[in-house]
Amino acid sequence: MIRNLPKWIEYGAFILAFIAGCINAIGLLGFEHQAVSHVSGTATLLGTKIFENSVQSTFHLLGILAAFFLGASISGFLLRGSALKLGRHYDTTLMIEGLLIFVAFYLLSKGSYYGHFAASAACGLQNALATTYSGAIIRTTHLTGIFTDLGIMLGSVLRGEAFDKRKAILFILIIAGFIVGSIFGAFLFEKMLFKALLAPAFICLLLALSYRIYQKSQTKKSLSS
Repeated sequence: MIRNLPKWIEYGAFILAFIAGCINAIGLLGFEHQAVSHVSGTATLLGTKIFENSVQSTFHLLGILAAFFLGASISGFLLRGSALKLGRHYDTTLMIEGLLIFVAFYLLSKGSYYGHFAASAACGLQNALATTYSGAIIRTTHLTGIFTDLGIMLGSVLRGEAFDKRKAILFILIIAGFIVGSIFGAFLFEKMLFKALLAPAFICLLLALSYRIYQKSQTKKSLSS
């Protein structure tokens, strides 16, 4: 599947992972140390809060999980098919993600934990976007699957199978993007608090605009040829 993706997909995966790392770092540092870019830890926390009979925290964590699911559902509604193809609503999806991050910034800057819901929905939207165009191979909002796949690749190589260099490079770029994004998010949060969320929001909008411009240029080329 990865071999069939265009060459520039590595850059897009790096940027999307960068965005997710940035958002997650800000969430961890900024408000109750809550991760928002993945749901495994949140689901674990939910179990502990149910055990502790902490009603407010239980509903808060349920809201974060539901928001991630809702974001993924929006992406699933907008995008059809598992192949990366011009003309699909990748720009619309990225614009909605950017707007959700703006909403998260506004709410968190007011001290409202509802901002976690908006940030989680943005990450769910992004992860579903990457999953859709890669056929469930690429995840950009968490690294568990990426490290697992790299481990499987290493084991396969030790068994004598061929090494998929492009796949390995893609996974390493995603890991690097997430970590660099986390560093960037932590740096911005130290300087700007929740205004740091404006950076990933604008990056999403810039990606959407770049995709739309690229799509129009490719359409003109196909019409003129």
